[in-house]
Amino acid sequence: MIPVVRRVWSKEELAGLYERRFGMVYQICLVLMKNVPDAEDAAQTVFRRVLERGEAFRDPEHEKAWLIVAARNECKNQLKHWWRTRRAGDEALESLTWEDPRDGEVWEQVAALPRSHRLALYLYYYQGYTTGEMAELLGENPSTVRSRLAQARKKLKLKLEEEGYGQA
Repeated sequence: MIPVVRRVWSKEELAGLYERRFGMVYQICLVLMKNVPDAEDAAQTVFRRVLERGEAFRDPEHEKAWLIVAARNECKNQLKHWWRTRRAGDEALESLTWEDPRDGEVWEQVAALPRSHRLALYLYYYQGYTTGEMAELLGENPSTVRSRLAQARKKLKLKLEEEGYGQA
């Protein structure tokens, strides 16, 4: 049997990874968990798993994709636990800051969408993934991802029109 050599992260490497990717991981966790404390816990658990991971990332895209999938899986696991009987409301999302602060009003409408639609919009518009890449990350059929994205856009458009967003 060949012994497995585990990767040991230096403080500088881990700090760099945390600095580069924590915002993205936290935002995904917040979108899925819908409350700040649970999102913070899930994001920290994802980075703990990076420490436990025995392999280096192949490239920055692999790093980003691995963290997105790990964040989604951690949130799904936490949401499945029996002790989760209630979650905080959408008011917890008000403290979320995005890379482009001008979209705060739009984000409020995105946050009101169902979880799968929020995640589809976030990965497509905020992280720049194609629907094919999203399907691979989420383990779903590409047509399912495209359909979900189209439904999310339609729902978001209706919500924004109801609010009078973009009307002069």
